[in-house]
Amino acid sequence: MAKYTGPVCRLCRREGIKLFLKGSRCMTEKCAVERRAFPPGQHGQARPRASEYSTQLREKQKLKRMYGVLERQFRGVFAKAERQEGITGENLLRMLERRLDNVVYRLGFAASRNEARQLINHGHFRVNDRKVDKPSFLVREGDVIAVKLRSRTIVPITAALEGVAGRGVPGWLDLDKANYTGSVRGLPAKDEIQVPVNEQLVVDLYSR
Repeated sequence: MAKYTGPVCRLCRREGIKLFLKGSRCMTEKCAVERRAFPPGQHGQARPRASEYSTQLREKQKLKRMYGVLERQFRGVFAKAERQEGITGENLLRMLERRLDNVVYRLGFAASRNEARQLINHGHFRVNDRKVDKPSFLVREGDVIAVKLRSRTIVPITAALEGVAGRGVPGWLDLDKANYTGSVRGLPAKDEIQVPVNEQLVVDLYSR
C-alpha cells in the first residue's frame, strides 16, 4: 500500500496551518509551524501571487494531507461523493470523517491519524466485534469500535486516551473510556466536522 514516508512537519509548513500530523508535538513550542511559519525550501519566504488555481489546489492538498489520503485514493473518494445525493463538498467531508483511522483518532484511541492507521493495520481494533484492519473502512450509524482486549495496555493507546479530554470527542461519536469502546451516534453534520478547509474550492478544482 502506497503511503507518504517523508517528514510530516514539512507538509504543515507548506500549507501554513497545523494539520496535527504528529499528535501532542503539534501542541507544543516544538511545532514546526510555530518555529518557522513559512513554506520549506530556499524560496519559502518569498510571497508569490496566489492564482485562483493555486488557491483551490492548496485547499485540496490540506484536505488530502490532513486525512492522510494520496491523490489516486482521494480522487476515488471524490467520485463517490459526487455520485451521492446532496452537496458534493459536504459528502466528501462526511466520507473522509467516516474513515476508520479518523474515527479512531477522533475517539482518542490514537494521538494522530498516522498513529491510528498503524494501530489499525496491526489489528488492534474491532468493529461490531469483528476484526477490521483497513484504515479506509467507512463506519456507519450504530457501529461500535472497540480496542481488542489484549491491546488495552499498549502505551500509544493508553497515552492517547489520557490526552483526549483536551481534544474533545465530536458530537456524532460516543466514547466509553472505561471500556475502551466508542460508538457512532449518527453521520457527522457539516458543523460537526471541524477542519480549516473550504471544501467548495476542492469541488471547483475537480470541476475544471
